[in-house]
Amino acid sequence: MPKKGGKHAEMGREMQAPFKRAKMEVASSPSVLDFESPDSLFGSLISPITPEVFFGEYWEEKPLLIPRSDPLLAAYYQSLFQLSDLKELCSQGLYYGRDVNICRCVNGKKKVLNKEGRVNYMQLKKDFDQKKATIQFHQPQRFKEELWKIQEKLECYFGSLVGSNVYITPQGSQGLPPHYDDVEVFILQLEGEKHWRLYKPTVPLAREYSVEPEDRIGNPTHEFVLKPGDLLYFPRGTIHQADTPPGIPHSTHVTISTYQNNSWGDFLLDAVPGLVFSTAKEDVALRTGIPRKLLMQVDVADSSKKLSSILRMLADRLENSRELRSSDMKKDFIMNRLPPCLGCDSDSLTPGGKLPKLDSKIRLQFRDHAIITVEPDQEISVSIAPVPALCASGYGGGEGRELLLSCTEDDDTASEEGTAQQPHGLRFPLSYWDALKQIWSGSTVCVRELKLTSDEEKENLALSLWTECLIEV
Repeated sequence: MPKKGGKHAEMGREMQAPFKRAKMEVASSPSVLDFESPDSLFGSLISPITPEVFFGEYWEEKPLLIPRSDPLLAAYYQSLFQLSDLKELCSQGLYYGRDVNICRCVNGKKKVLNKEGRVNYMQLKKDFDQKKATIQFHQPQRFKEELWKIQEKLECYFGSLVGSNVYITPQGSQGLPPHYDDVEVFILQLEGEKHWRLYKPTVPLAREYSVEPEDRIGNPTHEFVLKPGDLLYFPRGTIHQADTPPGIPHSTHVTISTYQNNSWGDFLLDAVPGLVFSTAKEDVALRTGIPRKLLMQVDVADSSKKLSSILRMLADRLENSRELRSSDMKKDFIMNRLPPCLGCDSDSLTPGGKLPKLDSKIRLQFRDHAIITVEPDQEISVSIAPVPALCASGYGGGEGRELLLSCTEDDDTASEEGTAQQPHGLRFPLSYWDALKQIWSGSTVCVRELKLTSDEEKENLALSLWTECLIEV
């Protein structure tokens, strides 16, 4: 089953890192990206390539290099993160391992040069200058609001967690040996230049990180130098290595990665148990006991035939019902994704205006952060990712306050043991399902038109959501 937050990929995401509101107050170049919607953001990120061409020819298929010579774009990329930011960031309390890794590629192997405890900027700079060590900075969006905005929109666009790491490498040095990752990677070159070599995957669309020895990977399929403003994409499993050329003071790039543990295989592992659970309630074939001593047998050919017929029956049921319920993957996404980046616009986080009445028209806030889930035990929930002002103690790793709306078959509350691992939030009976779907659709709906049996229920639902800032009137 999918693990909470996913694995920590070398170039991927450390999903459980505590979320911190951006604290860096630095002058930045005007954004050259279009933040109007998730679609427009992604389109502007890969421009001039269109999303249609990207997903038709490159996504999960082959690398894409987008060289650019736009000074405005280069200046904007540099504003996202630069070497000079580290001094102030270190003063805020960074720790080795959690926030920063220091490493260098030596004889085809990664050598970690981390110290213990808190990062001292002077020591960090000394390792960078004298030991030619690469600085890997984890999850810079915790401190850089513009990166937060980019990643939050990309999470809405992909429907998958998006993480980032910044790599700063001195001249004539390489931080990591040839390796491949289990994430789709977008690389933005921020400062200096980086010499890249890409190789044919030994494991296409790999599910885990792995170092590959030089004598196994052959000759590069792609070799180029990234300059500020350039963008590089390559699928998971692509073997790669990169170094800063001599004569270039240093290179800074940010990797933005997604689609970890997000394959059809992962989805089936998550959704099929729910399908089996619900089908077993209705079909006695799944409640019939397995043959005696089946677990003790070596030859299970006959039982395999029986199981195959059951799987075909489940496939037919799925095709007819068109209902496949994801549970843990959705929860993981909801609980670990970034909240909306609202900047100074925090009014939407405080209930205001008139109370919703029967004649009021209401609309879901943060539409891109709303998800409906139908769990195997028939629990239905609409979940909204938390926003900073509503967080009780940060964000990520289960620390943030989750805004969860859930419908159950009855009003019984779950046991303390059962709720300890679940997001906290509002709970409604299963009969509220159709009304919640109306609101979740994103369009404006009159409270009176909600699909509930009584006016009191309609008003109570609207008031509950309004109180939690989940709808606007």
